[in-house]
Amino acid sequence: MRIFITGGSGCIGHYIADLLIKNTNHELFFLVRNPSKVKFDYNYRSGINIIEDNLTNILAYKDILNTINIAILIATCWGGEVESYQINVEANINLINCLNKKNCERIIYFSTASILDQKNQLLPQAGEIGTDYIKTKYQCFTQLEKHPLYPKIITVYPTLVFGGDEKKPSSHLSAGLKDLPKWFNLIRWFQADGGFHVIHGQDIATIIGYLVENGDKLDPSFERKLVLANSPLTVNQAIKEIGNYLNKKVYLQIPLPIWLANVFIKVFNIQMAKWDYFCLNYRYFTYDKYVNPQSFGLDYYVPNISKLLEISGV
Repeated sequence: MRIFITGGSGCIGHYIADLLIKNTNHELFFLVRNPSKVKFDYNYRSGINIIEDNLTNILAYKDILNTINIAILIATCWGGEVESYQINVEANINLINCLNKKNCERIIYFSTASILDQKNQLLPQAGEIGTDYIKTKYQCFTQLEKHPLYPKIITVYPTLVFGGDEKKPSSHLSAGLKDLPKWFNLIRWFQADGGFHVIHGQDIATIIGYLVENGDKLDPSFERKLVLANSPLTVNQAIKEIGNYLNKKVYLQIPLPIWLANVFIKVFNIQMAKWDYFCLNYRYFTYDKYVNPQSFGLDYYVPNISKLLEISGV
């Protein structure tokens, strides 16, 4: 098959690129803005093509896109109202418009779990007060729902993503793990009400590899919308697991209720965006339905917090 990939120079993109290059014989087209950031071996075999350009210029590649069987859309812009809309909405829609409905078998589109509520439905606040990144992801998905190719789109919603090594760039979260042992000496004395999911880039790549080959065989209950996540964790569970890994005991913990956090915000005049304040009060970014490699009978790379800290060198 001929596969077109955007966002290959990022953390998730590197894991997916490495898997597709080494484990398949598909012809791959990587659109990358800055090839100097590419660490995967695009000379590993034949059939790997690097296209140096910005996603905003995607219409220049109509001829290639017309022949594509699978599009994997990872590229994103994290901030800037105009730039985020240009990349996260306009460019992705333009790319999909260039695909030939006869040749295109499926589109794997990366959104974010932040635009969903706990029942896996769209979260209105994400579209109203979300960051530029979150708001435009919300806007893009609502447009895709009306697109003629929507029946061929599999939307994936990553939760908190970790990953990175000497051959792959680190995710924003993994980059901060090196300071965890220092901060944990303070963190372990507190309790907080909240919940979340994590997932590693390698496990995301495993799922995408499965979807490339078997996306047409998805269980109908998934509705072609997949939250990518390990089992949910409460904040307090995470603190205990980290303490066990670091061999630092968690003794008496001081509860940090929301009302106290709100007092601190007012007393110290902490400036918070509407979305930040919403997240503080929403607290549980967990989902009823989610998938990980185990969902498809595949091997996990990072099933829990301890393994995540181990491979991260913490």
